[in-house]
Amino acid sequence: MGPVEFIVLAFPEEQLRVRAVASLGALRRSGAIALIDALVVTKTAGGEVLAAELDEFEELQGMLGGRDATRLIGPEDVDESAGLLDRGNCALLVLVEHLWAAEAAEEVRAAGGRIAGSVRIPPERLAEVKAGLAALAASAPSPSSSPSSSPSTGKEA
Repeated sequence: MGPVEFIVLAFPEEQLRVRAVASLGALRRSGAIALIDALVVTKTAGGEVLAAELDEFEELQGMLGGRDATRLIGPEDVDESAGLLDRGNCALLVLVEHLWAAEAAEEVRAAGGRIAGSVRIPPERLAEVKAGLAALAASAPSPSSSPSSSPSTGKEA
């Protein structure tokens, strides 16, 4: 089995954006992921939290299917995810297995190893780090700008 991940995909309205969600179906069909479970959570403008199965939405019927589909997302996951939403927003909660990594995970286990941890780095944070590194590189003096310094010690020659 490959790594399994719980992901909350939030949308800025009470309706899912079906085109964005359809990409999960395409990943499932391609064999990159197995969609184990999914729920739609809505926090209404009045603050009420609603949860619904995918099959309750005509355009999402059949997206969660296959031999690996299991109902594992529970009420505590719904409550925790609702805490991430503003009023009038919704989210798709998905539990996916990364099939693309399954072979590597199996080889690690066969060698007596284990996947000891995993950290999801949000794309926004990665962009911040890259921008910071680029700014640092741009502000650093070039090696040729200080001809009287020794590159190995930084002392005057």
